[in-house]
Amino acid sequence: MRRYLVVANQTLAGHQLLDWVRGCREVEPCWFYVVVPATVTQQGTTMAVSEARALARRRLAGAIARLEAEGASVGGEVGDASPLRAVLHVLRRARFDEIVLSTLPAESRWLAEDLPSRVGLVTGLPVTHLVADTGSSGQGFATAG
Repeated sequence: MRRYLVVANQTLAGHQLLDWVRGCREVEPCWFYVVVPATVTQQGTTMAVSEARALARRRLAGAIARLEAEGASVGGEVGDASPLRAVLHVLRRARFDEIVLSTLPAESRWLAEDLPSRVGLVTGLPVTHLVADTGSSGQGFATAG
């Protein structure tokens, strides 16, 4: 069974991530573990840590429900505010075959920090990067890099 670590926050409700999961499941049995970094700055707004964690929990619950409704085997957790630290914390406890990063488009702080490349270099795992498509109000995605 192929094991995927999915890292996303604001893009969890997008159709591309769900479509990507469907595609993976068509190829082979899979297990998905979703980590939602509790980032305090989102869409130019800074919030309290407790508020960021609560929002991340709601997004995680919604993502797990959507993936389970598709028949996917899935687990997850709210992670550190730093997506890289969140990934590293999960990797200390479990092994994965691939990491999937779902980000906002060009204005994404994760992209500004070159997170996809950094995660790949630090973990040594293949990274699939999904980028939100601004043409569909953040609800659809385009696969990149």
